[in-house]
Amino acid sequence: MGPVLAGVLQLLALVGALSLVHVPAGAWMARVYSSKTHLRAEQWLYKAIGADPDAEMAWPAYLRGVLAFSAVGVLFLYLLQRLQGLLPGSMGFSSVGPAQSFNTAVSFVTNTNWQSYYGEQTMGHVVQTAGLAVQNFVSAAVGMAVAVALVRGFARSRTGELGNFWADLVRGTVRILLPAAAGAAVVLVACGAIQNFSGIHEVGQFMGGSRQWNGGAVASQEAIKELGTNGGGYFNANSAHPFENPTPLTNLFEIFLILVIPFSLTRTFGLMVGSVRQGYAILATMAVIWAGFVALMMWTEFAHHGPALQAAGGAMEGKEVRFGVGSSSIFAASTTLTSTGAVDAFHSSFTGLGGGIALLGMMLGEIAPGGVGSGLYGMLVMAVIAVFIAGLMVGRTPEYLGKKIGGREMKLAACYILVTPALVLVFTAASMALPTPPHSMLNSGAHGFSEVLYAFTSASNNNGSAFAGLNANTDWFNTTTGLAMLLGRFLPMVFVLALAGSLAGQRPVPVTAGTLRTEKPLFTGLLTGAILIITGLTYFPALALGPLAEGLAS
Repeated sequence: MGPVLAGVLQLLALVGALSLVHVPAGAWMARVYSSKTHLRAEQWLYKAIGADPDAEMAWPAYLRGVLAFSAVGVLFLYLLQRLQGLLPGSMGFSSVGPAQSFNTAVSFVTNTNWQSYYGEQTMGHVVQTAGLAVQNFVSAAVGMAVAVALVRGFARSRTGELGNFWADLVRGTVRILLPAAAGAAVVLVACGAIQNFSGIHEVGQFMGGSRQWNGGAVASQEAIKELGTNGGGYFNANSAHPFENPTPLTNLFEIFLILVIPFSLTRTFGLMVGSVRQGYAILATMAVIWAGFVALMMWTEFAHHGPALQAAGGAMEGKEVRFGVGSSSIFAASTTLTSTGAVDAFHSSFTGLGGGIALLGMMLGEIAPGGVGSGLYGMLVMAVIAVFIAGLMVGRTPEYLGKKIGGREMKLAACYILVTPALVLVFTAASMALPTPPHSMLNSGAHGFSEVLYAFTSASNNNGSAFAGLNANTDWFNTTTGLAMLLGRFLPMVFVLALAGSLAGQRPVPVTAGTLRTEKPLFTGLLTGAILIITGLTYFPALALGPLAEGLAS
């Protein structure tokens, strides 16, 4: 079997698996977030944090819950790293420095999981399990809660109430993420991923010196890292490491975990707003963009010219021979179109255009299908913009799901789509203009610029992957990427929740003959076009200086 055919067959198997679970998974999540009852374990948690899960919240109160919980998470994880040298189970590792502790704490709380350190050489068992793994769960649950709040904004009318943040947070963690991650961890262990609390031990000689590896609760962290679209690796090689991702089967399974909740949330959305077809329209938009990016990525990596590449069956530099070009291309496109950031190949070694596709996937706002929760609310904001554009073209007041899209709604949507590009471009420009930051670049020219652009695109969009040629463990990059992650996570949430509150307070608008049918293929095409055009106009100059220039020159 040729490598191209193998890649296509893996893609078809992945699509089939996602199709099988779409309806039951989406329906289950809709029931979870619509439930009026509380499990006993959930009641204990509510009592422990002093929350009333039945109290409805307006959007400012919901936002305060999001920010307060996240701030406590940042502080706890920062202190855990700073005190690591005093904790049991540290495996002899010293405490993490202030700048790196700040960057890592922000990274995991914002669901970015950007890592400027070697995981197996920096973090002990306690920090990995009690700190990083816990944030993998709750940061994903926060994103899902905000998405559900926006869905309620469309579904409700003449009220300012969006539900209860603490109930949404706990239910998302206890009823969805915990059981799904536990099952996924069992699958990974059965397929060869490690799960233990062993220390550092010798594994033999390598190039004249001894090689040491440490164990850890890897399978359990790998499961939630993919399922929650987190991305932080237990080891520096991330999902290319055989302890995390041992076989082609586990590689395909991990891609499935990355995509299953974001795609299934469209079914949840359709059920909660009372129109499954509206969910299918959003799903179709996500699927079209995702399939297009996967196809482009596979084409650039398989068809790149050169006798060495042709003899290897594609651009194999930086890719695991266990997975090959096809599976690595699917993984790379999926991880950059979501907020996962996990990698099973070295993105810096992709072809010039292949690296550009990975960059562009993040620049779309990671909405196809996007992160857990963040992908859905990002796509719904783009839907609001698309119906506004359609309304301008036909001279009608734009409406979406029975809600008028007026000046307030458009201002909030516009702020949402402007925040991330501003962070990416301003921080990239500052890093290239100042004398010291460019010294961190491994390469010069277009590829070196792409390293910096990729870093801030990844941080601002809460992705977490890297070109990896950039030395990001400096005070400048630890601080600026930390700020980009914070602002890129929580400023959009402010606008999303304010938009949800504005929509929930409206009276429903009756459907008329002139209402744009947003469940039809025409709207799917309009939404897809709006996403690609807005992103292209925003980022084309930066892309032209980096991956496009490199790709055209090779």
